[in-house]
Amino acid sequence: MRCAHWRRVPLDLAKEAQDKSAATYIDRAVQCQLSAHDEGEHFGLLTDTGVYGTALWVRWHGTDEAELVVLPDCPVAAPGPDGEGCCLFADHAKRHTWEDALEEVSCTG
Repeated sequence: MRCAHWRRVPLDLAKEAQDKSAATYIDRAVQCQLSAHDEGEHFGLLTDTGVYGTALWVRWHGTDEAELVVLPDCPVAAPGPDGEGCCLFADHAKRHTWEDALEEVSCTG
């Protein structure tokens, strides 16, 4: 199951994300895309960077200030010839998105 924590995207981070990508629209709130957890850092996907294999994420911890980070895509795919790729970033904690059998997870939100 996906983490239930959400974070509003500060206006300055949304503007910075638009400047760093080809996106014309940036969501004003993001949900942490990691598996359910309460402790540690949270990561919400904002947009693709336009550079193959990277994306813009909002990272936050508790009520600390959020920051924009560019992270490489997770290279791990599900077993089998048609294995679905993980929708998270490289070296993320816990489970890959395709391992979460309790919830249908989409790379687009």
